[in-house]
Amino acid sequence: MDVPLALPFATLVVVLLLCSGPIAAEVDATAVLGEAVLTLDAGNFSEVVAKHEFIVVEFYAPWCGHCKELAPEYEKAASMLRKRDPPVVLAKVDAYDESNKELKDKYKVHGYPAIKIIRKGGSDLSAYGGPRDAEGIVEYLTRQVGPASLEIRSAVDASRSIGDKGGVVLVGVFPEFAGIEYENFMAVANKMRTDYDFFHTSDASILPRGDLTVKGPLLRLFKPFDELFVDSQDFDDDAIKKFIEVSGFPTVVTFDADPTNHKFIERYYSTPSAKAMLFLRFSDDRVETFKSQMHEAARQLSGNNISFLIGDVSTADRAFEYFGLKESDVPLLLVLASTGKYLNPTMEPDQLIPWMKQYIVEYGNLTPYVKSEPIPKVNDQPVKVVVADNIDEIVFNSGKNVLLEFYAPWCGHCRKLAPILEEVAISLQDDEDVVIAKMDGTANDVPTDFAVEGYPALYFYSSSGGDLLMYDGPRTADEIISFIKKNRGAKAAAVEVTQMDAVEEEVTSPTPSESVKDEL
Repeated sequence: MDVPLALPFATLVVVLLLCSGPIAAEVDATAVLGEAVLTLDAGNFSEVVAKHEFIVVEFYAPWCGHCKELAPEYEKAASMLRKRDPPVVLAKVDAYDESNKELKDKYKVHGYPAIKIIRKGGSDLSAYGGPRDAEGIVEYLTRQVGPASLEIRSAVDASRSIGDKGGVVLVGVFPEFAGIEYENFMAVANKMRTDYDFFHTSDASILPRGDLTVKGPLLRLFKPFDELFVDSQDFDDDAIKKFIEVSGFPTVVTFDADPTNHKFIERYYSTPSAKAMLFLRFSDDRVETFKSQMHEAARQLSGNNISFLIGDVSTADRAFEYFGLKESDVPLLLVLASTGKYLNPTMEPDQLIPWMKQYIVEYGNLTPYVKSEPIPKVNDQPVKVVVADNIDEIVFNSGKNVLLEFYAPWCGHCRKLAPILEEVAISLQDDEDVVIAKMDGTANDVPTDFAVEGYPALYFYSSSGGDLLMYDGPRTADEIISFIKKNRGAKAAAVEVTQMDAVEEEVTSPTPSESVKDEL
């Protein structure tokens, strides 16, 4: 059986980027106070949020490394912001605590730390998109509680507001601050303010690369990449948003430690397009040549629905772990598509474009690159070890009835299940037609035949072939043995695939090496 890879692009953001004194006299007595950050939980969350027009809440997990790094900066920022008039309230919720699960689900927390800006007593929600140091947090949130767009009145204002930002900045140029164009601009600014900085002016000549002939209405987007600035005169609400989203996104995304790039990386991995990722050491003296080749590849292949990224190996350890890459293979080009991964290791700059064109021409005929642990030299335990490179041999082509567990080393329910599967394997060890096996889903690419969304996941493949059956019954030796005996041999009736929320863990790791929910 072919083994295409399970590569849901929407989950890659989580995998690669995520961990994975009173504020004022009237602060609620029910809220538990740290030094300056309020500690909220399911019992007081709604009451506290309802009392604030603007509150920032960090959803964290105690084991999350990035949460621990953020904690002192978040506390310092809270201490500074509580002194403002009016004060800005920072709070936190332990989203890993089962008692706060409803809050976690309500606010769609998929990784840690997840910082949410909640306005108007809870009716307006947006994600925090700013820096993670205290000064940066203060500056960003100060902007968020102020006007959605600030007026630029001088060249000094323009230099400070645009030239020093480093990220994408939007400036509306208007003859007067009135009319439908201005109103639409301000409405979009209010909706998109957490991701972009907005300004407005009546004098385009004071802007960087200013033009005396520009009178407006005009929307100018400044960016530190590609053509540096782009103009639009379409002030329809949807047109403004599309202009910002398209023009404000790099042709080639940079994967490095710069926090201003994180939102581009998040969007890059959230889109369904194929992805071409070049990883090398940015200290390599060929780095500029590689960058030039990636931009040229993006230009030449613009009609092939491929997104491009160049990453620094020093900040891509989680990506290398997830994709099963080796630093010894850099510079390497990895293409990620819905059908699999395709790798070109230790490449030269002049090989990049020809190889990408070969990938397009031979799409479907290239051999995918598969992440796999080594095949065990000895595999004589009752529960057999399966890896990506021997899953065909042990599961699909063995002609036997195979019960396969997908597990994660850090998963508590997997550890509880281990002795039960051992008991099942020992009970059936005299039956040569039955195999009990396990596969580390974090160290091997999981074939798309298996819809593994949590650990442990149990699947049965009959000796007669046919459909895979997901086991979702009680996790006892007797019930599992009964299931195997019922479905062995002839093709079994389909079993309804359901999630057992009460017993199945989400893919959330408490260890740095396996964490798939750790946020930068």
